Amino acid sequence: METRAGDPGAFARFDLSRVPSPAFVVDAAKVRANLRVLRDIGDRSGAKVLAALKAFSMWSLGPTVAEHLDGVCASGLFEARLGHDHYGGEVATYCAGYKASDLPEILRLSDHIIFNSPGQHSRFLPLLAEARAAGSQFDVGLRINPLHSEGEVPKYDPAAPCSRLGFPVNQLTAEHMVGIDGIHMHTLCEQDFPPLARTWAAVKPHIEPYFGQLRWINFGGGHHVTRADYQIDDLIDFLRGVREETGCDVMIEPGEAVALDAGILVGEILDLFDNGMTIGITDISATCHMPDVIEAPYRPAMLGEETGGDAVRLGGPSCLAGDVIGDYRLPGGATVGQRFAFLDQAHYSMVKTNTFNGVPLPAIWLWDSETDELREIRSFDYPDFRDRLS
Repeated sequence: METRAGDPGAFARFDLSRVPSPAFVVDAAKVRANLRVLRDIGDRSGAKVLAALKAFSMWSLGPTVAEHLDGVCASGLFEARLGHDHYGGEVATYCAGYKASDLPEILRLSDHIIFNSPGQHSRFLPLLAEARAAGSQFDVGLRINPLHSEGEVPKYDPAAPCSRLGFPVNQLTAEHMVGIDGIHMHTLCEQDFPPLARTWAAVKPHIEPYFGQLRWINFGGGHHVTRADYQIDDLIDFLRGVREETGCDVMIEPGEAVALDAGILVGEILDLFDNGMTIGITDISATCHMPDVIEAPYRPAMLGEETGGDAVRLGGPSCLAGDVIGDYRLPGGATVGQRFAFLDQAHYSMVKTNTFNGVPLPAIWLWDSETDELREIRSFDYPDFRDRLS
């Protein structure tokens, strides 16, 4: 299983006993640093930078995001509400399939609404007309599938064969483009600049006939721009060049980049026993708290993990046999009651948590590594589990 690198940054000096277990701890200073990188990209390229709420929607930091970025992108009604209510700037909403009952409110909240197919756009034309007559102002976009795959993991590749995401660009016609203000594409996942350049080269011949009518081109997310080795200057030159060549506004929608290396998940060892190797039961569950560990799969990096000694297989308290996080060499050796932390858990882990098997949700804490201020944002208890059920 691949281990995803994580930079401990200021967390190397954070005392894990300062928070309960389990808990997410997000470093506000690191989020600000990431946002400054994104703002610089927007300023130097002229592109709009929208934060993808699907990756990181800690809305207590909404004002901080609003200070730096141009808005947010949402994946449906609830994220559109969140973006409108707690973040500043524009709201761009894309959903693979809209419900007619949700659309009037989505249109009221959104500056850009993006459809997954021309057929869906056509079916909802009466609702769009009604919303505009009622005073809503929005652009209409179409998500295309570039039919050019850059994804390294098939299940996370929107351009994989028979993908449900986006209309095949080689089927696009002038009729499909009637009433369309912008084109949206998203094909990347935790990648650097060259895959974006190759994707544009594949897409451009298909959409070039429509440059005169398009107002914007949205390159979606998956841009790992706050990673230390990302080719930022190349990206800026590319975005500036696309703007000049097409006459369109250009957007990117980073999600993970907003919170990269900005959060840890603190856990505790509840029990240790031997079954061919040392087994450690923790209060962190892969299936409940870090589902990408199972879905991707990947092995999260541990804060301060040692390189020598015997490994301990860590898993969660749930009844799922596959609720295994991975094999680790804990700092100082494993003991019952020991605290530990997994790195780079602010994005995706927080938004994907669930209460399967009645496993409690981690608390959410905000730390500022520049001031050492630490405060609890939210804790969860039995009602949070009960009220999801009936």
